[in-house]
Amino acid sequence: MLGIDGVFVAGKQGEFFSLSVAERKRLFDIAVDTLRGRGGAILSCSDQNMDVVLELGRHAQSIGAEFIVVHAPVLHFVHDRDDLLLAYYRTLSEELDIGIALWSHPDSGYVMSPQLCARIAELPNIVAIKYSVQREMYAELSRIAGDRLIVSTASEEEWLDNIVELGWRLYLCSSPPFLLQTARDRRMREYTDLAFRGEVERARAVRDSLEPVRRALRETRPGGKPQAQQKYWQELLGQAGGPVRRPMLNLTEQERRVTRDAFERCGLRI
Repeated sequence: MLGIDGVFVAGKQGEFFSLSVAERKRLFDIAVDTLRGRGGAILSCSDQNMDVVLELGRHAQSIGAEFIVVHAPVLHFVHDRDDLLLAYYRTLSEELDIGIALWSHPDSGYVMSPQLCARIAELPNIVAIKYSVQREMYAELSRIAGDRLIVSTASEEEWLDNIVELGWRLYLCSSPPFLLQTARDRRMREYTDLAFRGEVERARAVRDSLEPVRRALRETRPGGKPQAQQKYWQELLGQAGGPVRRPMLNLTEQERRVTRDAFERCGLRI
């Protein structure tokens, strides 16, 4: 309906940190069963406890998933991290028989360097990375890793330039494809396909037309309530949103009104 080729399941927007292991497995089951034959699924097995990561990874394998993503762990007091992180992902690579995507984000308290990511990419089943860093860093990783690692980042605003300038073909693990689009208004899919065909100027015009939607999302998002705001936006789109779990906070009625007013003015065709 939205022209999305795959779904990222149980990430930060999905509040994986508030779900039990049993709930995460059930979520995996539902996603893989629902998407079978219709699109791909990449399942987030991220957790501070490595045994949980492995348990979730093995469950993903058992239900026929093709890919998992594993966030780099928070490493308290550790400053020389490279050997530790290489060993961490080596263990996952050796223990699991499934495609693994890395995920490096400042939420860990650090980001992995392009050079470290390229070293980890030499492991057999490391296939991709969601690299939430400045453009200079992910562009460098794209250059040095070459075909060994599919590099992506969460920024939709940089997606078109990354197609054109870096040759990217994968937008991995972020919410804009289902927040910026409706069944009647698939402009992100449209500008992506135009860029893939080399029609860059037409792609830019379509991409730029989405700026009022981006602004409405960005300017109504309370700093402490990103999940709640995006889930309410999903409800306005006619999707399933729902409340957040503790300790996250739900929107106040005033925050919902501000978001709803911005949504109604942003120009998305419902």
